Amino acid sequence: MARYSLCLKTGELACLAILVSGGIVLQVLACALYNNWWPMLTALMYVILPMPLLFFAGSNSSSIMSSDSNNGWMNFTKFLTGASVVGSIAIPSILRHAGVIGSGALIMELSSFIVFVVAVLWYLRMGNEDEYNMF
Repeated sequence: MARYSLCLKTGELACLAILVSGGIVLQVLACALYNNWWPMLTALMYVILPMPLLFFAGSNSSSIMSSDSNNGWMNFTKFLTGASVVGSIAIPSILRHAGVIGSGALIMELSSFIVFVVAVLWYLRMGNEDEYNMF
């Protein structure tokens, strides 16, 4: 039975990789199809997004999702992560409002963001499952 469980977990990892790859493809297509590379600024936010978690989320906390209000660094991390998420939505919206990109590029950028959010939430769900650990 453990073999089948491991096979299902490997399938979930493969689907997670396909989701992330699909988000990247949507990001690039939003730029390439409309011959305008300004929407690639959102990719900068995707690179900046995990940085607060890497630098400020210490290993002494159980999860970023915890509601421990005494840890100032964790609150600062949540703030910077939230600002990066808002920037990921705001950059294409502002570019569309300024007339720099078209509506099709905006829709593809926002759908890329949604795909990335689904992938992150799926990854967090996979990380909370105890039977995923092989050791």
